[in-house]
Amino acid sequence: MQRSPLFGHTPDTLCRSSSMTGFHCATCGQYHDEFPMCFGPSAPELWYRLPPEEREARALLSSDQCMIDEQHFFVLGRILIPVIDSPEPFVWLAWVSLSDHNFHRVCELWETEGREQEPPYFGWLQSALPYTTPTLSLKTHLHTMPLGERPLIELELTDHPLAQDQHRGITLARAQQMAEAVLHGQRI
Repeated sequence: MQRSPLFGHTPDTLCRSSSMTGFHCATCGQYHDEFPMCFGPSAPELWYRLPPEEREARALLSSDQCMIDEQHFFVLGRILIPVIDSPEPFVWLAWVSLSDHNFHRVCELWETEGREQEPPYFGWLQSALPYTTPTLSLKTHLHTMPLGERPLIELELTDHPLAQDQHRGITLARAQQMAEAVLHGQRI
């Protein structure tokens, strides 16, 4: 089974580096020119589990949506982690699986003004974020946002560290530790 690639910093305009100019990395000892505050995979975990030679025939993948075997439906969203001592959040881009009905409703409203008036959609987190405790299949609610913005992912409050981070917030020092870990392929 192929694991998802290293979670790269993304150039997404809604997911950019911190206004901080850089930092000295405790992991490698080097100075990094920017402080990335956004990471995420380019596909849901199930896509990475498909044999590479079958992906084109079995899956449709765009930058925001994915359908596999016409049975599994995913939307890319943002998990905002409040950073207590910073005006900017730490952001995980992550995929959420939706029911067939909800996925088609999201697609139907994709370019519709006022789509943010929709109630949240129940879903399951389908990104293996680099936490020590697995993040796959955590319960979520996907909140549609105004045009031009990725949906927000709200995790159900549990004792999972990711849910705790989202609901309680983290410090800027913790955000730096998380960025360092991701940049160097480590678990959080």
